[in-house]
Amino acid sequence: MDFTLNDEQQMIQSAARDFATSAIKPIAAEFDASGQFPTDTIAQMGELGLMGIEVPEAYGGAGMDPVSYVLAMMEISAADAAHGTIMSVNNTLYCHGILKYGTEEQKQAHVTPVASGQAIGAYALTEPQSGSDAASMRSRAVLSDDGSHYVISGKKSWITSGPVARYMLAFALTDPDQGARGVSAFIIDTEGEGFVRGKTEPKLGIRASATCEIEFENFRCPVENRLGEEGEGFKIALGVLDAGRIGIAAQAVGIARAAYESCVDWVQERQAFGRPIGEFQMIQSKIADMKTRLEAARLLVLNAACAKAKAREAGGRYTTEASMAKLFASETAMFIAHQAVQVHGGMGYSKELPVERYFRDAKITEIYEGTSEIQRMVISRMETGLR
Repeated sequence: MDFTLNDEQQMIQSAARDFATSAIKPIAAEFDASGQFPTDTIAQMGELGLMGIEVPEAYGGAGMDPVSYVLAMMEISAADAAHGTIMSVNNTLYCHGILKYGTEEQKQAHVTPVASGQAIGAYALTEPQSGSDAASMRSRAVLSDDGSHYVISGKKSWITSGPVARYMLAFALTDPDQGARGVSAFIIDTEGEGFVRGKTEPKLGIRASATCEIEFENFRCPVENRLGEEGEGFKIALGVLDAGRIGIAAQAVGIARAAYESCVDWVQERQAFGRPIGEFQMIQSKIADMKTRLEAARLLVLNAACAKAKAREAGGRYTTEASMAKLFASETAMFIAHQAVQVHGGMGYSKELPVERYFRDAKITEIYEGTSEIQRMVISRMETGLR
């Protein structure tokens, strides 16, 4: 497959890199330490079109392709993975879901403000007792007697951007007897009565990406805000996660690249036994392994983005490509970040350098939007047809 970038793709890559270098990288350590949500830079990303890259211009987005999206994600995440997380959820888990399954009215009302950066979007699937086993959710949505709204009750956990999101794509059971086939999807306006935000989670990494538990206390959701038909929620959730996994794979490549580039600079400058440590064979072996895995991960992500673009034009899914990219890129990010700490020695363990942050940020890419174990299960099932 030809991965030569066209002019538009090169343009978004360059614009994202320039912004990440000038506006995000200088503040990344500060916001990691405080855990504060980076409101100003996220707003600027919205103005640049980065919060809705694949969203058509008619709905406030940049109207670009999936390859442009992953290129920008890599650049933003190389500067700070927390900004990448916020960008990923906005673009794929929220906007993509409504664009693919929503009505024209839903797109106009609920995609435009989020894609343009005026509001933040979120995705609420996970519950306290159901992570990988999303089909075992307990949240309920009961249609009112007059059919005008649903009354939603239940808790959701680990909601990225939950503390700040205005709109949210949430999932609840409308027919509990049907299990996964009884799940429906809803567009939530978080300013509605009965929407409660819990405490912001104190996370190991991506600390500037605000995450919290939320609760629906007899929340009234207008029936026109149901996404798709009743019972289609689980299908929608899985379809959205295919896109989301490509975004996280791109984030992982960005983290891995930042860690790798730090190592290349370090081994040329750091002296031991009278010469640069990069001259030692064991260090050279680490550099070679890191570079090879980084390039393989990058190509898997581009391949998944191309598969998504093809599916958008011709229909079909890109589940296997997305899961392979997410699996390999996330484990590559963790491998390279781990090696980077080791190569930097004591300084790799110090907050004076960003390497320890890359290590902390990398770990979540192996967990959220489907653990590595789930990705292996998905890939195997897609290949064998066995359940």
